[in-house]
Amino acid sequence: MNTDELMRPLRAAVRARLGAAPGAVLAISQGNDVHIETVGSATLDGDTPLSADTVFRISSMTKPLVAALAMMLVEDGVFGPADPVERWLPELANRRVLRSLGGTDTEPAERPITVDDVLTMRMGFGFVFDEPCPTLELAARAGLGIGPPDPANPLTPDEWIARFAELPLLRQPGADWMYDLAYGVLGVLIARAAGRPLDELLHERLLAPLGMTDTGFTATDPARLIPCYQGDGTLFDPVDGSRWANRPAFPDPRGGLVATARDYLRFANLLLRGGVTADATRLLSAGSVTAMTTNRLTKPTDSFFLTAGAWGYGMEVITTEARYGWGGGLGTTWYSYPDRDLAVVLLTQCLPPPEPLVDAFWSTLHSLL
Repeated sequence: MNTDELMRPLRAAVRARLGAAPGAVLAISQGNDVHIETVGSATLDGDTPLSADTVFRISSMTKPLVAALAMMLVEDGVFGPADPVERWLPELANRRVLRSLGGTDTEPAERPITVDDVLTMRMGFGFVFDEPCPTLELAARAGLGIGPPDPANPLTPDEWIARFAELPLLRQPGADWMYDLAYGVLGVLIARAAGRPLDELLHERLLAPLGMTDTGFTATDPARLIPCYQGDGTLFDPVDGSRWANRPAFPDPRGGLVATARDYLRFANLLLRGGVTADATRLLSAGSVTAMTTNRLTKPTDSFFLTAGAWGYGMEVITTEARYGWGGGLGTTWYSYPDRDLAVVLLTQCLPPPEPLVDAFWSTLHSLL
C-alpha cells in the first residue's frame, strides 16, 4: 500500500476518536513518498487550524535524537559504551545503592555506571510505580524533574547532576531497566565530554544537517506552536507565556524538544537509510544505527512503558513486528518499519496522551500492514 492508501483509514480512525485531543497531525513516509495530513483543530474551541508545519512539544521523542548524538560521539572516540561515566561526571563516582526501594539502608555499587548503562536506562535510577520509594520522592523534591517536562526548571546541568549525586541509586548499575532519569545524566555527560552545551551540539551535529529547522529546545516560532491541554480540558502549557518560549537552563534530553511532523520524519528516515541523509551525507555509521535499533537488554523487562520488554539506544524495539520507535507523554508517538522502509508519526498535544486515539491509530495501521 502507498502512503495515500494508508492515510485514508488512519485519518478516519483519528477523527472518530479525538476525545480530549482537539486535533492531530498524521505523517507517513515511504522512501521519497511523504504524506502529512491534519485532523481537527489546534484548540478546543475549534478556531485555530492545524497545519503540516504545526510545532508540537514532543517530550520523550527527544530521547532517540539525543541517543543518535551520543552515538556520533562514540564514533568520534569521545567516549565508548564501556567507559565509566565518572570520568566526566566525578559526582557519580563511588555510588551507593539502596538495599530495598522502600528503605534507606545502602550498600556499595558493584561497579561504576557506564555509558551503555545510561543509554540503555540500566543506570540504576528511574521511575518506580509498584511500591513506595522515599528516595524517588526526594528526587522530586530536589527538582530533578520526576514527571512531565518543564523547561522552566531553573537548575543548570551542573546543579542537576550535583543534586542527583546526593541520592543513592535504586538498583545496581546494569541490573534493571528503569525509565527516564538516565537520559538527564546522558545530557550532562554529552555536554561535558564534548565541551559544548547540549542544545548547540545537537543543532550542529544532527538537526542542521538534517534540515530540522523547526526542532529545538525553544519554540522559536510561537505562531506555529499550539497549546497543550490536560485530559480535563485545562491548559498544561499555553502558547502565550509557554515554558518553551525561552532557552532552558538545562536543555533536558529526557523530553525538552519541540518539533514538527515533517522534521521528525527526516530523523526517522536517517535511521531507515542506515545513517545517511536525503542528500547522501553520512551522519551515523550503519553500525551505530543497528546498535540503536536492536534490543540491548539482556533480560526481559516487565514495564508498562515497553510493549515487548525490549529497548535499544533511545527507543523501544519490537522484534515480533519488525518496528522500533518511541512516544511522548504529551501525546506524540512514532514508529518505523525498516522492512517496509516506512516511518509513521502521530502528533497530538494532550497530557496524558489520548489513549483511545493512539490505540486506534496504531491498531488501524497494523491491520492495514
